[in-house]
Amino acid sequence: MLSLPSSLAIIGLIPGLLLILFLGVFATYTSYLLVQFKLRHPEVHNMGDAGYILFGPVGREVLSAGTLVFAVLATGGQLLAGQIALSALSGGKLCLMLYTGIFAVPTLLFSAPRTLDRLTYLSVLAVASIIIAGLIGMIGAGLHPTPGHHIVAVRASSFYLAFFSITNPVFAYAGHFMFFILISEMKKPQDAMKAAYTLQIGATTLYAVFAVLMYVYLGAGVQSPAFSSLPPKWAKAAYGVALPNFLIAGSLYAHTAAKLLFVRLFRHSRHLHSHTVTGWSAWALLILLANSLAFILAISVPIFSYLIGIAASLFASWYTYGIAGAFWLHDAYHDNPGGKGFGTWRRKWRQAALAMATFVAGAFICVAGTYVTVRGIVEAYRDGTVGSPFAC
Repeated sequence: MLSLPSSLAIIGLIPGLLLILFLGVFATYTSYLLVQFKLRHPEVHNMGDAGYILFGPVGREVLSAGTLVFAVLATGGQLLAGQIALSALSGGKLCLMLYTGIFAVPTLLFSAPRTLDRLTYLSVLAVASIIIAGLIGMIGAGLHPTPGHHIVAVRASSFYLAFFSITNPVFAYAGHFMFFILISEMKKPQDAMKAAYTLQIGATTLYAVFAVLMYVYLGAGVQSPAFSSLPPKWAKAAYGVALPNFLIAGSLYAHTAAKLLFVRLFRHSRHLHSHTVTGWSAWALLILLANSLAFILAISVPIFSYLIGIAASLFASWYTYGIAGAFWLHDAYHDNPGGKGFGTWRRKWRQAALAMATFVAGAFICVAGTYVTVRGIVEAYRDGTVGSPFAC
């Protein structure tokens, strides 16, 4: 959410707003396809299991690896968000690595529960914190607008700059890779779509309102994250309130990475559901490993933010958008009354066409997103804006 105003500054108010709304609707549609696939295949626990149904053993390994990589990098991204927040709150008095380390400790602790119901109320707190922080940011921007700023309805830009900015709203809806794991632990999985509607409507509304108001008041110079463009007191207030969101989001991502491996190891054993020494020891090790990798990558890789962009382009583009179309096409092919075949595709040609378009859209986002991110890395090294590993 905090990067969306800067996207509007690059492509203009109207295209940016339309893109956020369109992607919200698109993500809702793909949420529906994912939920329906899960309900039809209750044995699916994560994207790796879905990959096995679609593409066999190779699909399982590729989609499982993608989930692990993206979850660990997303955890690191939240650690950096916490680093920025703590630095703003303290006036940057400590080395940035220390802020990251300080934030990594509670992230590790909150990701430790083995079941997601233990994180439910913390997640409610996280949602409330980012909503209130967004309100604080919008009020601060409204009371202290950037003097002489200009609002551009439509801004011409190169494909590279435009799509580079578009990756922010595209990956604002990148939580779909967790859906199967979340639904697997719901008391009533058939209610999953209610949760998905609540998520997408709430998120899209907040994204649109926040992005527009922050851009309108702060103009083309709005930073990413947007709170950094506020006066110091307002920035500290917003970052302080947003801290629980950064913390719980990072914990959920680390939990997801560990949970995938834990279920893979103990799926057909008592250690998955019982309190055994072996089960808890393995879980503790996996949680420590996921959080440690995220921390090490966040502080040691100078192009870490670009690395997240590459992972999102390679995997989140499929998990959130493209592969949902493949789920529908797969089940429709196998649901043909006369046996396996394309009869259902022909009868439901509109749905089939939409599913195919969804798959193509995922492929385009994957290729274009990877291209602009790699080009961004090249330009960053050329301009000398890349820092050094373990720098303060």
